[in-house]
Amino acid sequence: MTARPAASENLDYLSFVDYAIAKVGRELPAADLMAMRLVLTLHRVTSSLVYDLESAVHRPSGWSWPGFRVLFVLWLAGPLAAKRVAELAGMSRAAVSALINTLERDGLATRTRAEHDRRAVTLTLTDAGHHAITTAFQVHNEREQAWTNALSKTEQTTLVGLLDKLIHGAQAAAPKTRF
Repeated sequence: MTARPAASENLDYLSFVDYAIAKVGRELPAADLMAMRLVLTLHRVTSSLVYDLESAVHRPSGWSWPGFRVLFVLWLAGPLAAKRVAELAGMSRAAVSALINTLERDGLATRTRAEHDRRAVTLTLTDAGHHAITTAFQVHNEREQAWTNALSKTEQTTLVGLLDKLIHGAQAAAPKTRF
């Protein structure tokens, strides 16, 4: 077994990116380190942001991040077929089905059989669900502002444009996605 370098002792979740880039650069010189840095940084920032939103807003509201995603879709686009909720929330149908059990139990959403196809299920936000998601979203948006205030409005606009470009470029490359 190889001993860990002393530098790895002081790493944290975000500083691990620089460490990983340096180590991969030494071991795999042909690796595209800029692509690695971009994807690893994007993933870690996103994970940190989601964890913050879930722990500061959504868990105190009584649901998980996936629960928020389902409620958010139902609030803005519902009522919808469960399959469509899964697509818009970026989740599997099985995950939405499991979540709707909890949301229904808590009185936040309902499920009904579609009249055109008895196998299909339509999900609807209840009045209590509407109140819960709109109340929680105000706090959610305050957290979003706290994160994005690190950038100027011009930088925010530039970053959104770059991320849109990345999404559309990835679609052209036909990546595997869950939706």
